Amino acid sequence: MSADMRKPFYGYWIVAATFLCNVMTFGCGFYAFSLFVSPLGSDLSWGRGDVMAGFTVFFLSTGLLSPQVGRLVDRHGARVVMSVGAVLAGIGFVVLSQMTALWQFYLGYMIVGVGMAGTGQIPTSAVVSNWFEKRRGTAVGVMASGIGVGGLAFPALLGERIIPLVGWSQCYLLLGVLLWAVIIPLSVFVIRTKPSEKGLVAYGAEGLSAHSEEKRAPVSGISLKLAMGTLSFWLIAATYFFSHFAQVGAVQNQVPFLEDTGFPMMVSAGALGAVGLCSAFGKFTFGWLCDRIQARHALAIGLGLQCASILVLMRITPDSAAASVWLYAVMMGFGLGSWLPTMSMLTSGYFGMAHYGAVFGALTIPYAVGSAIGPFVAGRMYDMSGNYDAVFILFLVLFAVAIVSILLARRPRTA
Repeated sequence: MSADMRKPFYGYWIVAATFLCNVMTFGCGFYAFSLFVSPLGSDLSWGRGDVMAGFTVFFLSTGLLSPQVGRLVDRHGARVVMSVGAVLAGIGFVVLSQMTALWQFYLGYMIVGVGMAGTGQIPTSAVVSNWFEKRRGTAVGVMASGIGVGGLAFPALLGERIIPLVGWSQCYLLLGVLLWAVIIPLSVFVIRTKPSEKGLVAYGAEGLSAHSEEKRAPVSGISLKLAMGTLSFWLIAATYFFSHFAQVGAVQNQVPFLEDTGFPMMVSAGALGAVGLCSAFGKFTFGWLCDRIQARHALAIGLGLQCASILVLMRITPDSAAASVWLYAVMMGFGLGSWLPTMSMLTSGYFGMAHYGAVFGALTIPYAVGSAIGPFVAGRMYDMSGNYDAVFILFLVLFAVAIVSILLARRPRTA
């Protein structure tokens, strides 16, 4: 596994680096967003739907660029893609720190979304998958748990300390600086897309040297065009669209919902942090599980947990104990942890590694579109009705459809 067996396998450093990149990407982007909803609405007199539209712009920008990012990773490697992505995302946060109008808010999040398409799950999952032949699910799960750690750390720091202390403007600036300070050095000095760049082979392929004829043989897998010609591709795409519509819609609206219900910011932000913490454990667990059962079955279990969490959330009232909030957070967070390990394993297991970046990037589009639309639709439905009753029912239906969709998916014969 290593040119010098006295040294740790370099793939472990890859997992650690991609873990930290996901902490920063999702902590600064996905999990931080809902903490700005109330401050922006209060200071700038924006409606909740107007603010949630910024999240729509953010995820649409990420999703629409994902196939191109995947192709760039396949052709040029992750180091350049991740470095450029971090620079762009940081610039987007600088724009957000100086905004005074709604269009500037949308512009800032568009730039952040474009940048984070190059720092998030597409390059990190591709890199880790290349470095591990065996125990790939577990390695991807550890890498993906960085998303949950970001969800634990950033709500606690931003919601309870930084935003109340320095305000939303300076907080946005701080997020940009953090991205530059962490992701760019890791991308340049640590990340290597394939083991051959270090004269090594993937974990589990120790019988081959990095320069052998077998290693130079083409990596197996089908092209994006062939993958899109299979029913399984579209069933997987539908699963992630419907599930992320409901999942992200719930997570991004849980803080305002709990505040409306009467819980203090400490509880609502703490619940968001608990979702992140349990998501970290969930990603590791579901990655480990994908090494032992089919990825589609693991994903169905995760979606079932999220569906059950919505049932808990919709029963929370002003008289409910805080324990019900934590029960929701644990169930949602652990179930949420299923999406990235299973998405990575479904891509590599169903369509191979030869065009992993392109196929994974294409599957990111429905995931991102669902993530973009969910919070926006939920915000608009709230503005129209003044409550989340219809929103929660919609989420339950979408989770049920997603479970059926993924259970129908099978490995394509062309693969």
